[in-house]
Amino acid sequence: MTRRTSAAWPLFCIYAVLIVYASLYPFDNWRFQGVMSWSFLTASWPRYWTGFDVLSNVLGYAPLGFLLVLSLRRMRPQWPAVVVTTLLAASLSLALESLQMFLPVRVPSNVDMALNTVGAWVGAAVARGLVWVGLMDHWNRFRDRWFETEASGALALLAVWPLALLFPAAVPFGLGQVLERLEGTWIQVLQDTPWLESWPVREVELQPMLPMTESVCVALGLLLPCLLAYGVVQRRPQRWVLAGLCLTGGLLASALSAALTYGPVHAWGWVSPEVIQGVVAALVLAVVLSLASPRLCWVLALAALVLQLSLLNTASADAYFPLTLQTWEQGRFIRFHGLIQWLGWSWPFALLIYLVRRLSMSPSSGRA
Repeated sequence: MTRRTSAAWPLFCIYAVLIVYASLYPFDNWRFQGVMSWSFLTASWPRYWTGFDVLSNVLGYAPLGFLLVLSLRRMRPQWPAVVVTTLLAASLSLALESLQMFLPVRVPSNVDMALNTVGAWVGAAVARGLVWVGLMDHWNRFRDRWFETEASGALALLAVWPLALLFPAAVPFGLGQVLERLEGTWIQVLQDTPWLESWPVREVELQPMLPMTESVCVALGLLLPCLLAYGVVQRRPQRWVLAGLCLTGGLLASALSAALTYGPVHAWGWVSPEVIQGVVAALVLAVVLSLASPRLCWVLALAALVLQLSLLNTASADAYFPLTLQTWEQGRFIRFHGLIQWLGWSWPFALLIYLVRRLSMSPSSGRA
């Protein structure tokens, strides 16, 4: 029996990168401000702070501690996981707060560092408590019954997918529509340089997506996590359960995004006839393809992903989409310095890399 890998480790790596991004955003105007980077440690505590600041700093590092303890339990069971996790989280917070001294728009704080460390300790203690009462053993036995040996990467991608959907998309479930924005950003970078004139420019502007194409993108976007799950699960009833969870989770995440952007009364305002057609098509295809082999499911997932990215990135967003982004960016609760935005942009490409890597392995690789 091949030893199973833990999904906690890739999730920890993803979350650590996101914390670095959140702590150093917006990554511009770096400068030395005449004080040592660690001088904030001896500064007086801020006079004014809010409950939201405390909660966000504690909760921001709690998942980091939780995931790292679970990772160490699998990889280094002899280590004192809670102590190691707390020290590593404190070191990470110290490094990031020190780097904020070079960013004029960020304010390093000894209180933030302390709260980050407390948050990581709380997450680590919760994970250790779950291990102590045996819940993690129950999860391991459940995973042994449901998933193949090398399922950690797929489980990590499935766990991140609902979070990626929180960032508004021009087409529901259409993650990865980045070409138009990348072109605009690159042109700004080349502005006032001799290279701008030699940069190839499209002769025809991107056109809005046709209703039928939108339905296809919605169906493909919902079908992708189902096919990903099918690649690590072989039994049909379990596939149906996972497909139902994926479809339900995707719908609820999109509704939550709309509710947090426009208000609860608009939670389902994004559901159009084209979206309904796409959801129905995804449901039918998810049931039919549950009969396919795991490898065929991943081949179909790769083809569906390439097709969806092609359709999304050869069409322009509708004229009202920039207003949606403007409304979103005024909120403080789920923007979190663009973290969710980056998840929405990068999730399809992470899936692309994962599928290519797994399909390049021998068919028997990773099986128990």
